[in-house]
Amino acid sequence: MTAATPAPTPNPLGPLARYEKDVVERITNFNDPHQEWRRLFSELLGTFFLVLAAAGGGMMSHAFPGVISHSAAVVAPALTVMAVILFMGRISGAHLNPAVSIAFALRRDFPWSRVPGYIVVQLAGATLAALVLHAIINVSATYGSNYPASGYSALAAFWMELILTTGLVSVILGTASGAQNVGIIGAFGVGAYVALAGLWGSPISGASMNPARTFGPDLASTTFTSYWVYIAGPIAGAVIAVGIAFVLRGPGGDKAATGAAQGDLIAEAYEPGKS
Repeated sequence: MTAATPAPTPNPLGPLARYEKDVVERITNFNDPHQEWRRLFSELLGTFFLVLAAAGGGMMSHAFPGVISHSAAVVAPALTVMAVILFMGRISGAHLNPAVSIAFALRRDFPWSRVPGYIVVQLAGATLAALVLHAIINVSATYGSNYPASGYSALAAFWMELILTTGLVSVILGTASGAQNVGIIGAFGVGAYVALAGLWGSPISGASMNPARTFGPDLASTTFTSYWVYIAGPIAGAVIAVGIAFVLRGPGGDKAATGAAQGDLIAEAYEPGKS
């Protein structure tokens, strides 16, 4: 008498649960270093949209005088930043700004090895946006860039960029930290700060607060008037913000801040049947 053939063990996961598990596993692969291109694409796309709105306000205003107000020109990129953080912040961290990438690295929330790649694609996304705007509107990208205001020195613009960026990066680091992490709602804080800074600070320096945002239009128009202001000011402001964060919250590197800086795609481990 032969032993009965054991019945096959049924798969404990139904079709829907298996599909859910597959999706989670595909997303988890973003943590694989070989998937860094996904994060880089996210940064390129996000910076493209940011500069499209930021430079587009000035260029459209020149093409259609009187149509776009100063308030609209500074609020549009602020709303774009907020939207981009909401839709892709969990992928790349939505830095969109070399000064922010450097600040996160200084706080030990982001690996220095990934900073060069982020900066390159941020500059590329900004340049692509300026070129697209020029092709569509047929207006020089100089109208979408930032320069010190007439009657004000480059040094005055530098101090304005430094101060504004110190506040911006302080908001970003603060809302990302474990001590005061507000998750995705941080997008509203960052967007609100960009709008408020632009409303009062843009007349002197343009309130760029972002080397990539100014680099794109400058490269597209091959006009780099006082561009050093828009590198030195934001980076110096970011370094000061890191020092402020240390005084307020101590050293970085906590789990919440690291997740926010690098893109925290999975908040908790997968459990069958739980979504």
